Amino acid sequence: MKKEKKIIVAMSGGVDSSVAAALLKKQGFEVEGVFMRFWKSPGEGDNLCCSAEAEEAARLVAKKLKIPFSVLDFSKEFKKIVVDYFLSEQKKGRTPNPCAVCNKRIKFGLLFDYVKKAKADFLASGHYARITRAFNGEYKIFEAEDKQKDQSYFLWGLNQEKLAKMIFPLAGMEKSEVRLLAKKWRLPFWQAESFDLCFAPEGSESFVKKYLKLKRGLVKNLAGEVMGRHEGLAFYTIGQRKRLDFPKGPWRVVEKDEKKNEILVSNRAEDLFFKELMVEKINWLAGKIPKFPLSAKVKIRFKNEGVDARIKSGKDLKVIFKKPQFAPTPGQSAVFYSKRGELLGGGVIRKFRVRSEK
Repeated sequence: MKKEKKIIVAMSGGVDSSVAAALLKKQGFEVEGVFMRFWKSPGEGDNLCCSAEAEEAARLVAKKLKIPFSVLDFSKEFKKIVVDYFLSEQKKGRTPNPCAVCNKRIKFGLLFDYVKKAKADFLASGHYARITRAFNGEYKIFEAEDKQKDQSYFLWGLNQEKLAKMIFPLAGMEKSEVRLLAKKWRLPFWQAESFDLCFAPEGSESFVKKYLKLKRGLVKNLAGEVMGRHEGLAFYTIGQRKRLDFPKGPWRVVEKDEKKNEILVSNRAEDLFFKELMVEKINWLAGKIPKFPLSAKVKIRFKNEGVDARIKSGKDLKVIFKKPQFAPTPGQSAVFYSKRGELLGGGVIRKFRVRSEK
């Protein structure tokens, strides 16, 4: 008798991972559910990704599906890898993307180590993205069927070794279908509320105040005139209007100067559009550098549509957009796609330049 493939499912307690686990069990796989505990700030509430309610929901789903269930405590690793990275970037005046780091280093990093120890064949999750295998054996990620829920943007840090061991059961499904299945199978999932940072239940601003000593500095317009003072670079991001209640507004943050501890602002919308980005910490999913210059669709925000751009090589990659883009933000991810929706790779925005002349 052929042995069933063993699959570890990352279970968050939410509807997506719960349905993913149920689908794999019904398909005849040997399924084990794993819940990950992350760091939480002392004196504050639970980490919103792994609250007590979420853990209990995941445990109840595993019990209903009659599958083994384990809890892995990654608190120390999460603090060092994700939270300390976030604070370090904030201190530099950048706007980091901790979810991309968590996906690469924790969810598809440390959890992969557990998969190997458990001698499992695959790791599955409730992510909305499609994995395919080309004729040459190369694994590829494509955008999910449900474009509104597509999460490929956060997966640019993966590689061929990991893609070969990954399964996304919800890739071809709409969110509405997933909810209907959960209802049909009476899965007791946890309904997560939307949040900014999972490890900052009181909000990112109060979290930053608690852990960073910020210095006030000058706010200047693009002509170099002093408009006022800011409360600390970490409280501002490119394109922001909050805290800039100066006459003749609305004013928005255009640039942040870490060395001078200054913020530059403008009350002209056209000053927020930039045509070029410099991107560092590059990863290509194929494991090899493509031929440059490369034409691609580039996303600089999770929910944004990819926009046409040319990518040129150098010390850092240079991304040149066909049309200037609004408020690109250092520290955020720039993610590259083919015109067919294939995730090619990505990196971290280091700086932007060449303001639009429109």
